[in-house]
Amino acid sequence: MTSSDKDFRFMATNDLMTELQKDSIKLDDDSERKVVRMILKLLEDKNGEVQNLAVKCLGPLVSKVKEYQVETIVDTLCTNMLSDKEQLRDISSIGLKTVIGELPPASSGSALAASVCKKITGRLTSAIAKQEDVSVQLEALDIMADMLCRQGGLLVNFHPSILSCLLPQLTSPRLAVRKRTIMALGHLVMSCGNLVFIDLIEHLLTELGRNDNMSTTRTYIQCTAAISRQAGHRIDDDELREYCIQAFESFVRRCPKEVYPHVPTVISICLRYLTYDPNYNFDDEDEDDNAMDAEQNDEDYQGSDDEYSDDDDMSWKVRRAAAKCLDAVVSTRHEMLPEFYRSVSPALVCRFKTRPAQSWLADPDAMEQGETPLTMLQSQVPMIVKALHKQLKEKSVKTRQCCFNMLTELVNVLPGALTQHIPVLIPGIIFSLNDKSSSSNLKIDALACLHVIMVTHPAHAFHAHVPALVPPVVACVGDPFYKITSEALLVTQQLVKVIRPLDNQSEGPDSFDPSPYINDLFTCTIKRLKAADIDQEVKERAISCMGQIICNLGDRLPAELPGTLLIFLERLKNEITRLTTVKALTLIAGSPLKIDLRPVLPDAVPILASFLRKNQRALKLCTLAALDILLRNYSSAVTPVMVDAVLAELPPLISESDMHVSQMALSFLSTLAVTHPSSLGQLSGGNILQQLIALVGHHVDLSSQPELKTVILDAFSSSSEEVKSAASYALGSIAPQPIDPLLKNCIGDFLKTLEDPDLNVRRVALVTFNSAAHNKPSLIRELLDSVLPQLYNETKVRKELIREVEMGPFKHTVDDGLDLRKAAFECMYTLLDSCLDRIDIFTFLNHVEDGLKDHYDIKVKANSVKQEFEKQDELKRSAMRAVVALLTIPEAEKSPLMSEFQSQISSNQELAAIFDSIQRDSSSANMESMDTS
Repeated sequence: MTSSDKDFRFMATNDLMTELQKDSIKLDDDSERKVVRMILKLLEDKNGEVQNLAVKCLGPLVSKVKEYQVETIVDTLCTNMLSDKEQLRDISSIGLKTVIGELPPASSGSALAASVCKKITGRLTSAIAKQEDVSVQLEALDIMADMLCRQGGLLVNFHPSILSCLLPQLTSPRLAVRKRTIMALGHLVMSCGNLVFIDLIEHLLTELGRNDNMSTTRTYIQCTAAISRQAGHRIDDDELREYCIQAFESFVRRCPKEVYPHVPTVISICLRYLTYDPNYNFDDEDEDDNAMDAEQNDEDYQGSDDEYSDDDDMSWKVRRAAAKCLDAVVSTRHEMLPEFYRSVSPALVCRFKTRPAQSWLADPDAMEQGETPLTMLQSQVPMIVKALHKQLKEKSVKTRQCCFNMLTELVNVLPGALTQHIPVLIPGIIFSLNDKSSSSNLKIDALACLHVIMVTHPAHAFHAHVPALVPPVVACVGDPFYKITSEALLVTQQLVKVIRPLDNQSEGPDSFDPSPYINDLFTCTIKRLKAADIDQEVKERAISCMGQIICNLGDRLPAELPGTLLIFLERLKNEITRLTTVKALTLIAGSPLKIDLRPVLPDAVPILASFLRKNQRALKLCTLAALDILLRNYSSAVTPVMVDAVLAELPPLISESDMHVSQMALSFLSTLAVTHPSSLGQLSGGNILQQLIALVGHHVDLSSQPELKTVILDAFSSSSEEVKSAASYALGSIAPQPIDPLLKNCIGDFLKTLEDPDLNVRRVALVTFNSAAHNKPSLIRELLDSVLPQLYNETKVRKELIREVEMGPFKHTVDDGLDLRKAAFECMYTLLDSCLDRIDIFTFLNHVEDGLKDHYDIKVKANSVKQEFEKQDELKRSAMRAVVALLTIPEAEKSPLMSEFQSQISSNQELAAIFDSIQRDSSSANMESMDTS
């Protein structure tokens, strides 16, 4: 065996193997040591045939030597596996597999097998977790899988550490590593304990739910399938169903185009498992219509928490997964909304009667405006209310919160839809407001829901319930938690409008009497209005609420009014609360009750005038609105001195830089011209009169003033640019008439020019179409079905429009259709913003995809100018700088996502050049900083 001749070494090794295979051979300690040492040495032999024969000797040798010698063999083989020599690594890996294959089965209870496997496991887990050489990882994973398959039962104590080293490999950038890891995990679940098994399943579930990357998601699904094959009996059927449905959800959200043909099947499966509840039966529940009686005692609604325990039932996870998957479908397939209302919506409503631990989701964003879907939703309102009725008094806080959120979204989409059902819903809302066990979030949701319902429904629908509503709302205004107080003040403000709506002043014998409730509402609000040490949001809402109380009920509060107005005056002087106070004063001043504001006007008007010079634009606008309404309704109390204070601040506000503020200022002046005409003499500035004419022209027909046209046209001859600008504004304001109906009648005929044989005519028609889509999309929305095919047709490259032009010795290719395609793609770009809901997105994207293969000019926005090209290049450079910065993070290059991203950059010649340039610049900057330091 030590001969220099490879043939002698081969023959000697072959003879040794023959002897070892005989049962009669007996080795003493010295012989064992020599044989083991020699075989291990031959594993490093330069001759491959000798190496292979030495490996074959390991099998019979393991059963002939003592345990400590086997451990020596295993140690040496594990060490060789980490060698720099590839051939030695390979032969050692084969040797380890041979040794494992020769060990007694786990069922024999062999001490040798247990000892050897434990020794190998420690070395292998280290090699898998820390080894940077992928080939070593692959060999180690292969051996680990083999050992778990044969001796997994002996390694129970090592199963947690094995799992810890295997799970990170599922995100390896090398697919081969992931594949072998899945094989190892498949063998692990055949022998591991329940705790390890649960940890593995929960990890897979978490990662599938995160769904960060489609490649890794695919790996986790494959791993789940492998576990199901190897240990399907250990996975509860409900868990398997949950994972499958979660996979559907991932497909729907991340692969919408690919999954599109299968969406009906996914919906069918989800609807089936939405009602999957093998351990519960609703058949015995009382479905009698008497359940809709709002007078039932609270005891009838104490819920069913004690009737059934979910401790041993995992089927709810299946139902939850089905609901979430349906949520994904509804969120991503808006064009199927009518079908959702036909099939999905009734199924969801029926599930409202489920046990409190569950709640079902519906995406409100998917409820787009459209006659048919809204009509279908309207028809389902009674069924929805009936299903929610009992749930509003369940013990479960989560269930009630979901009910309030559902009602809020419903009335936002269908204002007034619950008018007939208010008697059924109000007791449930009051139940949550009065329930001492209710959480803060539940009370906030209940108040928010009540507020939205009151805003979107007529006041008379609530009159019968005001006696029951006022006490809990007033109690919430006094709640120590500021968020509850804030929401309660909003409800109180709306409640004031309900008990005395100002749009109906015929207070006859049948009208609602607000008197019993005025004191309670005023008292709880004034307490918050006076408080100084409260949250800013509460301060503002207390001011708004009190403003509403005075606006609607001020004539019923003669004693309290003067003191309250003085508080408003103080709040007006406070920088934090002044904007809200201005809005409240505007509300009060506009009240048809003609609230007496004379005591505070001498102080309030100068303060308001000073706000006109502040930088806060919102404050200027609200102040102008307040001054205008004060001038209209309290002109006799507004003295010339007050007017002069305001006029001194007006001229700087009339400017082209802010047309909205200018309009409000001119509106105030037009009111002033009626109430205090003599004060206009105080104005300075040559263009204000023209602006006033413009303002009047917006609202009044001036065609009966023939001299007006002459006067304005003459103003264009003025040497002052300000006068010319004002004349232009005035002429434009008094001239226009509603033009949209005229355009809508003729634009269809105009767009027929898209079929004109002349390229220039078609190009100009596309430009006009783009302008309409951008500025007045309503003109073309109904025409898209006929126009889009023509538009898409113009995005195609036409060979007959490409010609060659000779320029001296050179030939230059000219594409006469390029400008036309640019105009077409610009139209498509605009439609994305204005008419997305009317576009078949997949057809649209097919043409975009073709455009990306077209001329470079087509690949960017059609009307891009040089600066836009440069801007795009700079954006790319900025992105590359961010990547270079990220790569400075320790071990960043080991991230699978970063590796994949770098590969994408390298495969793109343009991006690769930018990336290399920035890397060089970064290196140079680092060197310079080192030199200067």
